[in-house]
Amino acid sequence: MTAPTPPTTTDATGTEQPDPWPALWALCIGFFMILVDTTIVTVATPAIIEDLQAGVNEVVWVTSAYLLAYAVPVLITGRLGDRFGPKNLYLVGLTVFTIASLACGLTTTIEGLIAARVAQGLGASMMTPQTMAVITRIFPIERRGSAMALWGATAGVATLVGPIAGGLLVDSLGWEWIFFVNVPVGIVAFALAWRLVPRLETHTHSFDWLGVALSGAGMFLLVFGIQEGEQYDWSTITGPITVWRLIVVGLVVLGLFVLWQARNRQEPLVPLSLFRDRNFSVSNLSITTVSFAFTAMGFPLMLWAQLVRGYSPTQAGLLLVPMAVMSIVTAPLTGKLTDRVHPRTLTVGGFAGLGLALLLLSVVLAPDTPLWQLLAVFALMGLGSSFLWGPLATTANRNLPPQRAGAGSGVYNATRQVGAVLGSAAIAVLIDARLAANGLSFSPSEGGATGTTLPAQVAGPFTDAMAQALLLLPAVLALGLVAVLFFERPRHFADAPARDDAGADAEPAPR
Repeated sequence: MTAPTPPTTTDATGTEQPDPWPALWALCIGFFMILVDTTIVTVATPAIIEDLQAGVNEVVWVTSAYLLAYAVPVLITGRLGDRFGPKNLYLVGLTVFTIASLACGLTTTIEGLIAARVAQGLGASMMTPQTMAVITRIFPIERRGSAMALWGATAGVATLVGPIAGGLLVDSLGWEWIFFVNVPVGIVAFALAWRLVPRLETHTHSFDWLGVALSGAGMFLLVFGIQEGEQYDWSTITGPITVWRLIVVGLVVLGLFVLWQARNRQEPLVPLSLFRDRNFSVSNLSITTVSFAFTAMGFPLMLWAQLVRGYSPTQAGLLLVPMAVMSIVTAPLTGKLTDRVHPRTLTVGGFAGLGLALLLLSVVLAPDTPLWQLLAVFALMGLGSSFLWGPLATTANRNLPPQRAGAGSGVYNATRQVGAVLGSAAIAVLIDARLAANGLSFSPSEGGATGTTLPAQVAGPFTDAMAQALLLLPAVLALGLVAVLFFERPRHFADAPARDDAGADAEPAPR
């Protein structure tokens, strides 16, 4: 039996082209999987603490190590996709990620789990830039907004679904299965990408390895200093090495990285000329704050749900169902509006809704908070986030020419992951600090076991500590809200009137 002919579309020149949507759906499966692993660990935190006899800060490193290994190489893997083909890099990254997932589930020590998560992050860093680059190159301008909205919705829904799926797996099969489940999904994603994603033209690039070294070292020193500060009482780690010296050196190294990018006349890791486009700059700053908030939110929320309310991991994850449902339901509307409505209009509403929801969550959080209040807050959170993930991704890349798709997607995804890394590190510090301020500590022997509830005299102060830590998130989102006020009308709009700039609807000429 002959396979049906794939549907085709007609481009602006009247030439028939393969329908790009099947390729996008194939890429979104793998993209969804790697983003789920950004947040899925949060719901398994108490189980991992108990089983591997680890502390909260060590388990936070399970996420931070993944995010660091994801964020740093993503700047260069976008270029590698341009050089060797985005399909090839995607498939290699998917293979690395899937094998590393198996290693995560098989480990028996917290150190082994962190090491395997580093390998996972490297695989994810190879995959993510290729998805955005392929969208930019296979979708025409007038349909790119809807395609990028699906990509953004995938990122948003994955961030929300992670705790739900994690809860079901931890309760039914054990925490190891939050990683084992990636193996069959990875195999299916590989087969679909091999079959449906087209091979695209490659471009020769030089690679800024000094830039990679500077950015990696700077990020590691900064994150390690922030996350471990409370453990060392913000003082000496060993010998002359102190927490504050690590943080300062990290900032200096990152400053040297930016200086090197400005002076590199060949092909810098981060082409600073990208930031001449105001919308690209604003989108990068804004997505950093969104990613910060979503990554950080899971740790205090899941600890509270399981240790104060006594919820199982599944029940704790199901708290987020209204958020996920609202994001999924509003995604098609967001996609249509992204091509027609000024990005400032969409994103201001998104930031306002998300920030208000997180503020309300901190206010209502108590040992006896009515369930309906929590569900209403999470529904508002989902509504707000649905007007951020897709519109920000679309606006960041809308004005970029196709030949800069790899660099643009690499930078955007790197800043998104930097936000996640900083969110993970910052919330670990705040949890430790607020627990100490409320006269509490946390260890595997002090309420870490799954299926137990903290004593009544402890539950109140513990809840206060979690609620106080959550207040950081609306404060960070306020920065994103201010940033999106500076969005300008994109050059490529589906309903752009003819009286706009003469070249408004044309692709920028290659340089």
